[in-house]
Amino acid sequence: MSSIGFIRHGITDWNIQGLVQGSTDIPLGEEGRAEIAAWRVPPEFADFEWLSSPLLRAQETARTVSGLTPPTDARLAEMAWGTWEGWTLDALRADLGDLLVAWEAKGLNFHGPGGESPRDVQTRIAPLFEEIAVAGRDVLAVSHKGVMRAVLAMATGWDMTNKAPEKLREGCMHHFELGAGGVPSVVRLNIPLVPE
Repeated sequence: MSSIGFIRHGITDWNIQGLVQGSTDIPLGEEGRAEIAAWRVPPEFADFEWLSSPLLRAQETARTVSGLTPPTDARLAEMAWGTWEGWTLDALRADLGDLLVAWEAKGLNFHGPGGESPRDVQTRIAPLFEEIAVAGRDVLAVSHKGVMRAVLAMATGWDMTNKAPEKLREGCMHHFELGAGGVPSVVRLNIPLVPE
């Protein structure tokens, strides 16, 4: 049986400003670098292979936390928000009003103009999960919130039209088992990366 642990990258200046990043390649900010310097992966994951999204914020997080230069895989990149990247969600709601509310009600099929939906992300990442499962590997992936939410939906059947079954907290790892064909199931969420 294979498994994958997800770690979200550290904080960027756009995160602090509340801007939608999506596929825009924003690096870590100073606060993010200080944050990830304290992160440690629990000992039971020490033998896992590392893999990273190709976006700068994920690559730097992966290098810092692992002490390695992990390979990247484009399938771990953040969900693209299209022309909405660089906007705040509040600004989008103010500009689009009820239209955005209606689109949000689409759940897994919600996407910005020229962007991806969570379902698109699931379609993109499923072959990676299958490859990991077939090879019998255990992987730690540094990725993004949109990707992790799409994986949580795959693992739980959540359709994203309502509140998540469990909040994915920052500064934590989220562990999924990969069954036949790479189908994920939750092992444990919100594993702290800062030793207590």
